[in-house]
Amino acid sequence: MTHSPTLVLTVRHPADSIAVLTVAGEIDVDSVPALRTRALELIRQGRPHLVLDLAPVEFCDSSGLNAMIGILRYAKDRHGSLSLAAAPPHLARLLDVTGVGELIPVLPTTAEAVDGLPSASP
Repeated sequence: MTHSPTLVLTVRHPADSIAVLTVAGEIDVDSVPALRTRALELIRQGRPHLVLDLAPVEFCDSSGLNAMIGILRYAKDRHGSLSLAAAPPHLARLLDVTGVGELIPVLPTTAEAVDGLPSASP
């Protein structure tokens, strides 16, 4: 588990190449470095398919959206993917209005995001 003053990150590994990173708290200019570092670390460790569980996110600003786009690019460069799951209404609207939701799949639940990944299939 990783902590910043406003962010708590928790990881679980539902399959070999998949990591689910639960993001709790506020994604802002102060907490983005912790989020980015942890996400890129998971991808480097051989889990190129990353799901961000956003259900517990209370706030996200433009630095958070930029971090998500950067994580997506990093994952794609390593033949991976980034999916967003369970975004609360305020964040879902932000993803929609900014177009980030067009770049990164946003699914209603973490289970649906994981099930949609190629390595999660039997």
